[in-house]
Amino acid sequence: MTINQMVRIENGFALAISFYIYIQLDFPIWLFFVLLLVPDITMIGYAINNKIGANIYNFGHSFILPILLALGYLYFSKDYLLIISIIWLSHIFMDRLFGFGLKYQDSFNKTHIQRL
Repeated sequence: MTINQMVRIENGFALAISFYIYIQLDFPIWLFFVLLLVPDITMIGYAINNKIGANIYNFGHSFILPILLALGYLYFSKDYLLIISIIWLSHIFMDRLFGFGLKYQDSFNKTHIQRL
């Protein structure tokens, strides 16, 4: 088994676990599927150029913002923060399961998962 395959399987498990947690918290399942692809709006930066596009895309597909939202949930106890966080994390796991990772600035098609 290659490192690439291990990373993909690992992210598949993380996706399954995050979806399971979402269901166990009794959040609306329909909302999960409606919002699952919303983080891909960060591709809009590619309309400007590859460098800006990669930076915006990578910021939206890193774990920083969804984890901050989860921490915000712990402080403010607002369910919508946890809902968004879990769905966002699930999107990242799903992308990495399918081999889409953080983008390099020279090309939209080159990701960190492909280079593993």
